Amino acid sequence: MSSRVLTAVAWPYANGPRHIGHVSGFGVPSDVFSRYRRMTGDRVLMVSGTDEHGTPIQVQADAEGLTPRELADKYNKVITADLQGLGLSYDLFTRTTTSVHYEVVQELFLALYKNGYVVPRTAMGAISPSTGRTLPDRYVEGTCPICGYEGARGDQCDNCGNQLDPADLINPRSKINGETPRFVETEHFFLDLPAFADSLGTWLSTRTDWRPNVLKFSTNLVNDLKPRAITRDLDWGVPVPLDGWRDQPMKRLYVWFDAVIGYLSASVEWARRGPDPDAWKQWWTDPAAEGYYFMGKDNIVFHSVIWPALLLGQNGAGDRGGEPGAFGALNLPSEVVSSEYLTMSGSKFSTSRGTVIYVGDFLREFGPDSLRYFISVAGPENQDTDFTWDEFVRRINFELANEWGNLVNRSISMAHKNVGAIPRPTAPAEADHRLLAVSRAAFDTVGEALGRSRFKQAVTEAMRVVSAANRYLSDQEPWKRKDDPERRDTILHTALQVVQDANTLLTPFLPHAAQQVHEAMGGSGVWAAQPEIREVADLAQGPAYPVLMGDYDAEQARWESMPIEVGRPLAKPTPIFGKLDPGLGETGPDWAPIQL
Repeated sequence: MSSRVLTAVAWPYANGPRHIGHVSGFGVPSDVFSRYRRMTGDRVLMVSGTDEHGTPIQVQADAEGLTPRELADKYNKVITADLQGLGLSYDLFTRTTTSVHYEVVQELFLALYKNGYVVPRTAMGAISPSTGRTLPDRYVEGTCPICGYEGARGDQCDNCGNQLDPADLINPRSKINGETPRFVETEHFFLDLPAFADSLGTWLSTRTDWRPNVLKFSTNLVNDLKPRAITRDLDWGVPVPLDGWRDQPMKRLYVWFDAVIGYLSASVEWARRGPDPDAWKQWWTDPAAEGYYFMGKDNIVFHSVIWPALLLGQNGAGDRGGEPGAFGALNLPSEVVSSEYLTMSGSKFSTSRGTVIYVGDFLREFGPDSLRYFISVAGPENQDTDFTWDEFVRRINFELANEWGNLVNRSISMAHKNVGAIPRPTAPAEADHRLLAVSRAAFDTVGEALGRSRFKQAVTEAMRVVSAANRYLSDQEPWKRKDDPERRDTILHTALQVVQDANTLLTPFLPHAAQQVHEAMGGSGVWAAQPEIREVADLAQGPAYPVLMGDYDAEQARWESMPIEVGRPLAKPTPIFGKLDPGLGETGPDWAPIQL
């Protein structure tokens, strides 16, 4: 029986192009998972979009001489194109500046307000003396008053994990220009997080299958919850939907609040763009549906604590009770899948620090599947991982080109040369049965790892099948069996069956190459569907904008060993993966960045 699976992917911020560190956390893992679940027959809804509100957008817009909306439009297009090029199979990749998003955010705010989980209070806000603008908590840095860490942010200390307030920091300073902020008294709405301590703690205690780092971090945070501001003094964002607030030009909902609600608003927008505007409910209100959230480790708190608190409050299920809001009782996350940092020369990828490899540059030089493979097999799944050109070249040349590409090329080439089609097997030998058993068993082992978001283990197991097939061909030497064509053809049939199986196992990781292998094996039609950029009109008002969508029901890939068709014509194959220049490992490409 198929399941309904929500894949909720962290929203990339639209203040510049994204780098490979970003997509190693939210992009590739979520797509590998979604493609696998679709192949098993599950109904997947994969949603996200560009995060476009808040002061960071205003700051970058000023730097580029644009309005915030113009800047968001510019980088929404860049990011959408890059993610399409990487093959991320979104059902909808949208943005937070849509009428649907505003509507859903305001409805959820009202549900929290009516249930008593959003309360007004006076707070000290950080103001930039030079511009008069509010500084978001994350744009104020200083020394943590709890552990003494000098790089603590105004919302949280990454060293000790405690929630902070900008006014509590020792020697606070603006990240924008280094000036000391001025603190002024202002009225805001706060999410009363302490009112979720018991309900969140009870819920987290049931999340026993989460990654240990995520669960431990989240549990520690619940033990010290503090009210958190959900409005800001700025004019770029979602208006507060209350009398006396909605028309105030300098009062908006905080960007962190509206961005996490995007998972729901994107699902609602997706449904309204289809034949059934209520279809989103199948993934959000059916208790049997599953919800997996993908992000980098710096986003854990928003997905394992704050977003669940918002859902509990909307549902009327926090410590104070209440009634479900307009959306009914919404599902909480089944799992929060967090990756660590991809670093370069030991430092986190950072545009501001000059340590960055942009996704677009990488795709133009090396194509999508080389990056997808590297992130899957050598990425920061469980610990920070340093990207080096030497390791990238080694992985591509020795694993993708020498192992997988070589297996595909020589198996099909020999069958094409000797038979012209997929050969007929006769009297399989023990060695043939052993290899086929290894290949078929991998569907369980690789699938089990993918189901638990263990991507490194899964792709390693799939490549073991490839290695076993290469050893089999070397041992059986079909090129020496001109005098025994029946045995030669049986060996080649066995090898091609394992190529078919291995291609299926690798499809979630290498969807573009998988389509090529499918066609090289004589197949036609769509094996692994790709996302499309579609220009759509806002459903209520506003200009048109690009989204990512796709017809994934049309693809043929299924998570099972499918027998190859004897007699299907085979053409002479072309290489699937080319080798990279070994010298690239020492210098990187001409555009490769250095640590400034």
